Amino acid sequence: MSDRERLLNLLQTKALEIRKVTLSSGRVSDYYIDCKRVTLSPEGAYLTAKLMLEIIEENVSAVSGLTLGADPIVASIAVLSHIQGRNLPAMIVRKKPKKHGTMSFIEGPILEKDTKVAVVDDVVTSGSSLLKSIERLVAAGFQPVQVLAVLDRQEGGREVIEAIGYKLKSIFTKGDLKIEREKLQK
Repeated sequence: MSDRERLLNLLQTKALEIRKVTLSSGRVSDYYIDCKRVTLSPEGAYLTAKLMLEIIEENVSAVSGLTLGADPIVASIAVLSHIQGRNLPAMIVRKKPKKHGTMSFIEGPILEKDTKVAVVDDVVTSGSSLLKSIERLVAAGFQPVQVLAVLDRQEGGREVIEAIGYKLKSIFTKGDLKIEREKLQK
């Protein structure tokens, strides 16, 4: 089984729930995928980081994303990139600014302004988390140059990201989950 097939298997068996759920975007869905169940596991963290590193462009010097979905992903990428000699530091984008000290939206090592950043998320539905990350990174002086996700639910997020000039690359799309229609209708 390839690394991609193994990660997909983990998502299908450990993270996917077929049930009605309200997503963080406010939309109602017939299925839920909790990627953190996989990205916080040793094998899932490794596979996610490995597959992300394979698609992160050479000009990227750091990885970042909105807390909480991106936290385990950017941390795993940072660790594996160090092992591989690429050394991509991780930054976490807060939902609200820190209330003391720097009062910043961005957490992580001090990096030069204009650092080129890959922005990541676990699941993309509306694209709002990625948009928020991009906006806050730009406001902090960084250059988002690539946008990545573990799963694109194919519900408009890709189009929102493309409308502001970025291309979303995802490891998987909803179609890869092979959710049977009969299960969705129960």
